[in-house]
Amino acid sequence: MRPDLCPQPVQTGTVDGTAYSVYGAGEPLVLIHGVGMGQGIWASQVAEFARDYQVIVYDMLGHGGSAVPPADVALADYANQLAALLDHLDVASANVVGHSMGALVALEFALAYPARTLRVAALNAVFMRTPEQRSAVLERAAALQHTGVAATVDSTLTRWFGEPVPADLEASAELVKRFLVEVNPVGYARTYGLFASSDAVHAAGLPHLAMPALFMTGEFDPNSSPEMSRAMAELAPQGRLDIVAGARHMMNVTAPDDINQRLRTFLASPVTAGAQESQRSEQP
Repeated sequence: MRPDLCPQPVQTGTVDGTAYSVYGAGEPLVLIHGVGMGQGIWASQVAEFARDYQVIVYDMLGHGGSAVPPADVALADYANQLAALLDHLDVASANVVGHSMGALVALEFALAYPARTLRVAALNAVFMRTPEQRSAVLERAAALQHTGVAATVDSTLTRWFGEPVPADLEASAELVKRFLVEVNPVGYARTYGLFASSDAVHAAGLPHLAMPALFMTGEFDPNSSPEMSRAMAELAPQGRLDIVAGARHMMNVTAPDDINQRLRTFLASPVTAGAQESQRSEQP
């Protein structure tokens, strides 16, 4: 469904430094964007899922209308941001879907708040980078600190879409570029710095995920590779792997109908009684 067919929100605002919007009604579904993006990047998913879910989108710290995080921000701060938003919305538990940096936040939330997580989906997530990958991403994080966002936009689009951008992806690339150009430079740099250093943080936690967990990435996403998603899915007790043929990093934007159908299939998976009991027993 086209992003311009996105419905009107039933609720929107800012609470405790978090800008958010709510669409539709039904079982809660949270969508967490990646670094440099904003809640609007999920327009195609909102248009699809607001028909039968209560869809919650928000700007993570340092992005859009949300507050800029401190220099020493931790991944837990992003998970706690979501927990506070769900408290405000009186949502006891939700399905949580994250893309890229948002996938790290989604997993952090699921591990910290298992009783509040029905299912978790990590799209284009990073995990246990190779030394070469880690060096490259740390260099990009340092470049953001020294040269700013503008100097990195073109290289980011090349990584995500290729060079030159294929004709059928030009509109998607322009949409993503607008987010990158308009992002808060300080918030972006601090969030990206955390993203660059957090690929191993869930290695010990994934075997303890107490809910259905989907790890989905694109066949041609070199930095959030199929090997990374496969390793995560093998560690999670209820993990499942989904590799999208021909897709790259921004697949939720470039192939929304395909991604939406795959997410629908996952969201239809049962939450077993045993998993629910485990979630209750592990609630902080």
